[in-house]
Amino acid sequence: MKTKTLEIGSRHWSFASLREVMGKASPRRSGDVAAGCAASCDEERVAAQMILAETPLRQFLEEPLIPYEEDEVTRLIVDGHDAAAFAPVSGLTVGELRDELLKYETDSARLAALASGLTPEMAAAVSKLCANQDLILIASKCRVETAFRDTIGRPGTLSTRLQPNHAADDPKGIAASMLEGLLYGCGDAVIGINPATDSVPTMQELLKLIDELIQRFHIPTQSCILSHVTNAIEVMRSGTPVDLVFQSIAGTEIANRVFGIDLGVLDEAYDAALSLKRGTVGQNVMYFETGQGSALSGRGDWGVDMQTCEARAYAVARRYKPLLVNTVVGFIGPEYLYDGKEIIRAGLEDHFCGKLLGLPMGCDICYTNHAEADQNDMDVLMTCLAAAGLTYQMAIPGGDDVMLGYQTTSFHDIHYVRQVFGKRPAPEFEAWLEEMDLVDARQRLVRHKGGSYALVGYQRELGR
Repeated sequence: MKTKTLEIGSRHWSFASLREVMGKASPRRSGDVAAGCAASCDEERVAAQMILAETPLRQFLEEPLIPYEEDEVTRLIVDGHDAAAFAPVSGLTVGELRDELLKYETDSARLAALASGLTPEMAAAVSKLCANQDLILIASKCRVETAFRDTIGRPGTLSTRLQPNHAADDPKGIAASMLEGLLYGCGDAVIGINPATDSVPTMQELLKLIDELIQRFHIPTQSCILSHVTNAIEVMRSGTPVDLVFQSIAGTEIANRVFGIDLGVLDEAYDAALSLKRGTVGQNVMYFETGQGSALSGRGDWGVDMQTCEARAYAVARRYKPLLVNTVVGFIGPEYLYDGKEIIRAGLEDHFCGKLLGLPMGCDICYTNHAEADQNDMDVLMTCLAAAGLTYQMAIPGGDDVMLGYQTTSFHDIHYVRQVFGKRPAPEFEAWLEEMDLVDARQRLVRHKGGSYALVGYQRELGR
């Protein structure tokens, strides 16, 4: 890209590269400011957005933001690009793509056909030109379904990850949280534990705990221990029951190395999980978490803005046809997303880009206690994401994760969303809740019935 100059009033704004335009076109966030890639003022931001709007989409194929020869994620993006799917929009600029996405005629089928033709940088670019309502409207038209023991992402559904973390990995404490969550109708996306101790023995013990519960009550859901992928590979070799394989991922090779992974390791884990054939209605076996700031914090950002690096992580996820992906949007802290406004915007961007690229996007709607945010901000983001067609959200006792030490969404929050938007759980899980007498036909909670007594009885067994 040749240097671009734009005159606004009496000032001239110059941008030397596409990478610089992308950074300075982004809505303000503290991480980009600290990294030195953010606009210096709103006027410069608008100038960058105006230039970005006139940038041809093809330029992202011709001018990689991170060198092809030095980054395997760039090679994955370029080599895996679907030229046939891209053809209908290949002559458009970024601004024209935004207009195309907002058209009445651009429906779910058209967006699904386009997904593999868009690179993450294209998705990131168009998001920078979108108002929040645009991000919500376009994402709401994207349909992405995945399946393992139940079907995630059907129209009109919103699933939950039941997250029964415990500060000491105590099986009784974890079991109590699992059972409470099930009594609230949560857990259809996954029952997923962040272990306090990232070790193979801990992973094996916790997987057996969840699997026993799932098998005993014939629950149409899946388990996951959010341990490192290399632990999962070792555990699968030992014969321990593994449903989903988890890994945190980032948008550059350097940042992924900080996580202790590369595409080769993920390939090995993916093939191993597929070989187990533990799914009943599908074989989407991977679960990935991402978050704006991960590449920057790992010093693997190449001077690229946080949101574009985040979108590039979705290229890594897309390679493995995951059951679930979620952005842990406010988890890294105010050094990267300073306040509720920045967290809300980032969450909407991440969901938009993930869905546009064909991923089953969820969101950990969260913040750390030292951020300038509170639960009302999270209520706003939760409501906006529900309107945008979020695939799933977190469900944690009281919305307070005592192990990871951050604030997120609770068992109760899903019922707010389902009442306001008429959302339902995954169909197989919904049928199980009704069969267990845990909910009525309108998905209202039912207590003191057979299913409740059975689950509480199981909890008492564990307590002895």
